[in-house]
Amino acid sequence: MKTPIIVTIILSGSLSLFAADKPLAPLPAGTKAVSIHAPFEADPNDCKQCHEKSDPKEPGKVKKAINALCVECHDDFQKVMKRKHVHGAAEDKCTNCHNPHNASQPKLLTQELVALCVSCHDDQKTQMTKMKVVHGALTTGKKCVGCHNPHASDVKPILIQLAGDLCISCHATDTITDAGGKPLTNFKKLLDANSEQHAPVATKDCSACHKAHASQNFRLLAKEYPPQFYSTYATNLYALCYECHDPKLAADPETTTLTQFRNGSKNLHYVHVNKSERGRTCRACHEVHAAKQAHIIRDGVPYGSAGWILKVNYTKTPTGGSCAKTCHGEQVYARGPATKVQGKPATEKPPAEKANAPKTN
Repeated sequence: MKTPIIVTIILSGSLSLFAADKPLAPLPAGTKAVSIHAPFEADPNDCKQCHEKSDPKEPGKVKKAINALCVECHDDFQKVMKRKHVHGAAEDKCTNCHNPHNASQPKLLTQELVALCVSCHDDQKTQMTKMKVVHGALTTGKKCVGCHNPHASDVKPILIQLAGDLCISCHATDTITDAGGKPLTNFKKLLDANSEQHAPVATKDCSACHKAHASQNFRLLAKEYPPQFYSTYATNLYALCYECHDPKLAADPETTTLTQFRNGSKNLHYVHVNKSERGRTCRACHEVHAAKQAHIIRDGVPYGSAGWILKVNYTKTPTGGSCAKTCHGEQVYARGPATKVQGKPATEKPPAEKANAPKTN
């Protein structure tokens, strides 16, 4: 299953309310019907169940307003349409989406599902055709109705369940992959095993970081965030992080207030991240979703394309902490008076590194 991560799904945006009326006559003779409306299938020559006359050549008008006519049989939809959030197309008339006779698509749809949805939701059509990364859920499985109820829902915007739960309902297996076939995180397993969670994850607000339909950025991210282990530092490259975090965190060499990750007043975020070529990106030390340690410090990070895990070996102390045998020899920091490096001297590269590390997950 190729479905990159997702989050809150938005079906609003620019609408053509409603797209030009679709042909509602029976399919031409000889055209194979995938779905057939039961009254039409029972007797195609008797139209009086819905129309003024029986004659299929001149059936006349329908007996009453479309939706009122439909719920005479589909009475269960009267309850559905009383939910808090109703799809405008369904509220207007059922035939905006369904052919009342027969159709070349399942569920009597007048067009292929995604084509039908974007015939009104042109903003989503633009995203799907122009963005670099498109959510696989739009083109696989149940497509749009895998996340949205096409008629009505108690969850805005007509989602089939709360957004965070909806995302995890798909991203809860070890078999889900991205468009390139790379396995994606099983978030149910991750969250069950790790109690320290990034605030948006803890509040199930996936949309704080991810777009639901399409994005110009890696992993459907809402704004830029480096996808690799090493990166040149520039504020705009961390636009996603700086939606919540202070940009000074990696800009000020000295501080006593911006971060607890400092040696005396030496800002160790600045030391690690703010480099012209090989700055460590946030992912080098932090698991952006959930971890066992406070500040979502990770146990290890995938390093290189072979999947080797570079251990962080972080140990917390009352006044700071230490890392050992990671990107450098053992180093200790303290937020009081600066402490000297202990153990082996710092090195710029892990022992096994021969060249720039490729992108990591």
